[in-house]
Amino acid sequence: MDDRSVPLPGVPYGRAGRDRSARRPPQVDRSPRRIPSRLARRSLSLGVDIGGTKVAAGVVNAEGVVIDRAQRATPATDAAAVEETIVALVHEFSAAHRILSVGIGAAGWMDLSGSTVLFSPHLAWRNEPLRATLEARLGRRILVVNDADAAGWGEYRFGAGRHVSRLACITLGTGIGGSLVRDGQLERGEFGLAGEFGHQVIMPEGHRCECGNRGCWEQYASGNALGREARGLARAASPLAHRLLAAAGGDPEVITGALVTALAVDGDPASRELLEDMGRWLGIGLANLSAALDPGRFVIGGGLSAAGDLLLEPARHAFARHLTGRGFRPVAPIVAATLGADAGLVGAADLARVSARSRR
Repeated sequence: MDDRSVPLPGVPYGRAGRDRSARRPPQVDRSPRRIPSRLARRSLSLGVDIGGTKVAAGVVNAEGVVIDRAQRATPATDAAAVEETIVALVHEFSAAHRILSVGIGAAGWMDLSGSTVLFSPHLAWRNEPLRATLEARLGRRILVVNDADAAGWGEYRFGAGRHVSRLACITLGTGIGGSLVRDGQLERGEFGLAGEFGHQVIMPEGHRCECGNRGCWEQYASGNALGREARGLARAASPLAHRLLAAAGGDPEVITGALVTALAVDGDPASRELLEDMGRWLGIGLANLSAALDPGRFVIGGGLSAAGDLLLEPARHAFARHLTGRGFRPVAPIVAATLGADAGLVGAADLARVSARSRR
């Protein structure tokens, strides 16, 4: 039996269309019932969300509530240092709480078994046996999933994706992550690489992407893209960029997507214009996904979703304009994630809890 036919232990994970009736775990209720607080305290799971710039960790109860949290900077160029950070966080929280299970959401392309990070565009992992390394160091089972899969699962279980049978979740951070939940299962594709929506080529021969290609969607609708465009505006000494430059202390090189988002929310016209441009690219990419996947809802999360309708309204307009069959088909709503920055750690923790429960 090869790895393609082996789902992660106890996790509703797999390729749609394959007959898994003999080994499929029980379906997870999309509407988690409220459970006694005493039982919830005994069902604590730790979720660790590893992104391109930060590692966020939180203790999560069975209702998806984060009861304790911590954050560290991501040592992006050093794989061993990332593992040290994870180990330190697990030890820290295990000393303070009775942790039933540990789930890691890793920014990278996972193999189908969830044991190896094949490649990470924004981190130093290359064929990294992350699960085995962490289990050896921590002496306990660890569940490792793609960070966007974890975020999508969190929104499906506890957030804006509840009660949706076909959910596409897009995370806008350093790059673009994606996940697809279908009938209670995370769709991972034949080789475990489904959901890398940010690397659809949307502009042939466009900006070079960290993945090696040119013109990937995340080069036009991500935090990196937003920061790049804002820095270009500031370097050109445009009068429109005076607030951006003032907020950056006069140095265009320190302008980031997060800074642009914050200024846009605060009313800066140039930052709002940049977000509107990015929203149009976002909508075009979502229209492509709708043609291929036909989800019932798009949930937009990640750090840039803090811009709310400043980003989502132009995305909705561009989506409607580029949607295949427009005027003759239902239009999937585009909504903001409700778990915010916690979606990845909540989803990783819940997937680990499901896996641990199924092994009993």
